[in-house]
Amino acid sequence: MIRHILCNFAVVFQNATMTDNIFFKLFTSFFKVGAFTFGGGWAMIAIIEKEIVTKNKWIGKEEFLDLLAIAQAMPGILAVNIAVVIGDRLKGIKGSLCAALGTILPSFFMILAIAIFLTPETIKNDPTLSAIFKGIRPAVVALIIAPMLTTAKVAKISRKTIIIPIATALLIYSGIPYISSPVVYIILGCVGGYMYYVISQHKKLGTGKEDKQ
Repeated sequence: MIRHILCNFAVVFQNATMTDNIFFKLFTSFFKVGAFTFGGGWAMIAIIEKEIVTKNKWIGKEEFLDLLAIAQAMPGILAVNIAVVIGDRLKGIKGSLCAALGTILPSFFMILAIAIFLTPETIKNDPTLSAIFKGIRPAVVALIIAPMLTTAKVAKISRKTIIIPIATALLIYSGIPYISSPVVYIILGCVGGYMYYVISQHKKLGTGKEDKQ
């Protein structure tokens, strides 16, 4: 099954690279993200932003934030979701396939190698491996904090609105049944955003009518 998928991908990837080098860049960019990032999806965001927005300039920061919101709302792994969304935005289904496999393959091979050569007991009892993983932890925290600050800046979080993300984070962290579910705040965010848009449009229409009078 895996061999069949990889063979199909190789054909698509070969045909894609012949016509447009962006497919190769998508794959290699997300392969680097998948290979050198520890700590899950949020730890990858800073590196993905650097590759997609800063280095290659495929999309702007605000659009990246919008795509990140879409990826978060989708079921599944955040890193793969954002790869699929960005790949689709740039080059459709083929772009999604290149970006997603670029993200997945490094983790797949690493987990396969760990399953073959290492066990939890080996990692725990080996002082060198334990020291390596302990050293990675602070870097993971930094990689998670960095995209949070960038996202807050692009989202134009101010002193008036900063209470919203803080309160949401605390409520999710609380562990209270139903209230701590992230799904609740995704839905509330959608409803709140729509209501804000409707109110803004009504204000604009009201201002326009007053100017005409």
